[in-house]
Amino acid sequence: MSKPVVQRLLLLIPVLFGISLVTFLLMHVSAEDAVDVMYRQSGAVSESVKAATRTRLGLDRPLLVQYALWLRALFLGTSLSIGTGLPVSGMILAKLPATLALTFSSLALTVAVSLPLGIYCALHKDKVPDYIIRIGSFAGNALPGFFVSFLLLYYVAVRLHWLPVMGDGSWRSFILPACSLALPMTAKYTRYIRGGFLRELGKPYVSASLLRGIPYSIILRRFVLKSASLTLITVLALSVGSLLGGTAIIESIFRIDGIGNMAVRAILMKDYPVIQAYVLWTAVIYTFVNLAADLLYHHFDPRIVATDTSEGGGIHD
Repeated sequence: MSKPVVQRLLLLIPVLFGISLVTFLLMHVSAEDAVDVMYRQSGAVSESVKAATRTRLGLDRPLLVQYALWLRALFLGTSLSIGTGLPVSGMILAKLPATLALTFSSLALTVAVSLPLGIYCALHKDKVPDYIIRIGSFAGNALPGFFVSFLLLYYVAVRLHWLPVMGDGSWRSFILPACSLALPMTAKYTRYIRGGFLRELGKPYVSASLLRGIPYSIILRRFVLKSASLTLITVLALSVGSLLGGTAIIESIFRIDGIGNMAVRAILMKDYPVIQAYVLWTAVIYTFVNLAADLLYHHFDPRIVATDTSEGGGIHD
């Protein structure tokens, strides 16, 4: 394993520590604690019962002690919600595949549509098809995901009965939520890819390659596409992080049993262990995705190398 990769992995430790601490403190800002929420649906419960529950859960101790106990039992605790009492790690691992499937299926759909559209617009710059696609991309980028979800639900599921309304665990139940996430991203990606291709087409090496007699199709496929892929890698890495947090609304609308839907229920119930585990899981995945993006940078352009921290750090050509 190379030294830059090891350095990035070591930086993950203070990042996760800071995220867990901030999340833990923010969850205690509210006037109600988890015990109040747990017994809200049980009717009148004496304060002695609540006090005993707080003692059992360690919620009556100082915040720093609670935080230290939580760190010690990270992912080994149980959900605080009444009727569950399930291990947090088991809940996360059971629901994570559905969220990852939704995330990467929407990304795959986005790339499959936006890449040819962006390349087509760049090769037909300022022509009628380019203007039509650009106007459509601006309109699509302005549509929020939940609004697209309701439109697809109404027309595709309710009116036409082509797809199920709610998630039933089959692959067909992921089509509508994946399209809901992919449509706004496709509009954004098309503009990014178009701009990246136009920048590469305007560079001197394209003209020099044409003068040397290299076919235009080979220049596009071997040089321009490879260089323009750096822009695509950047937005893909950023989109993974936003999707891991943004799928919560879509999962709630389509009743997808993923960690986003679980996080929404945990927030409503103030289930601290579940919320904190969810935040840490998404932070870990997002960090590793960005690390993978850095490695792909070096694969597509070996001139991009990470320097040692003793030499000033950073990325240079």
